[in-house]
Amino acid sequence: MTTALAPTVPPIARRAAVDLAAVREQWGDLLAAIGRRPAATWPPRECTGFLDQLAADDRSEDDEQPVEAVVGRLPLTIREHPAPLNLDALDAALAVERDLFDLADQVAEYVQRPIRPARDSRGRFIVDQADAADPARWHYQAQTSTGSRAFGLHWAAVWLEGRALDEMSGDLFEPVPARVLDHLAATARTARRTVERALGRDGRTTALDVPCPFCGGQLAGHTRPGGEPVVTCSTGEACGAPVLLDERHRRAWRGADLVGLWVALDARRRDAEE
Repeated sequence: MTTALAPTVPPIARRAAVDLAAVREQWGDLLAAIGRRPAATWPPRECTGFLDQLAADDRSEDDEQPVEAVVGRLPLTIREHPAPLNLDALDAALAVERDLFDLADQVAEYVQRPIRPARDSRGRFIVDQADAADPARWHYQAQTSTGSRAFGLHWAAVWLEGRALDEMSGDLFEPVPARVLDHLAATARTARRTVERALGRDGRTTALDVPCPFCGGQLAGHTRPGGEPVVTCSTGEACGAPVLLDERHRRAWRGADLVGLWVALDARRRDAEE
């Protein structure tokens, strides 16, 4: 699929593309979460792979075995996978997958040109195999084939992004009608919210049950859609933590700084146990 865009792309189309990109970028995390018991503490493990690695040496014997993060291409409905440990994550993945596959079918009905006819050596009309095999074409599910669903949610999201942004691919596609674009954008937004809610990235704040290792203040974990997790300390500027203040003048750990916080908390826990 080429990447040439229409001269003007409406804001709703760009928002839809951003939401679809967020879904596919977090899809591997959601699939991995299906095979893990829901985390009882903040931050969700699915948010912080680098913290998982930090804690790997201290994993207790009764914890689940590490789950291989295999995204896979086959749809969940036909893929072989072990019994789920997180039913909320499984339900979210199935719902998002179903909605985006159905959305691609609906959009294709409005914008995708039918396969051209061709003639064989005897002058008979046949299917143009080259046109049918165009990699940019969305193929419908049939009794004997899963169609483009066989390539998984990632391809569906990429294909829908292309339609939202009116990417050119010869004469294969027409622009998406306004009412269909509205439906596309609404479905993409709902899918993103479903994925982020299942992963604990939907803008929640959680009071941590451990004090700040630098001042003893109350720690709180924050997530927001499309953003990185953040931990703040209630003490404010008086806290001696070696991190910057946020807009509310609280010490805030984000990104790589979270590793330093977890190291300090772990050191404090070890000292308390000795």
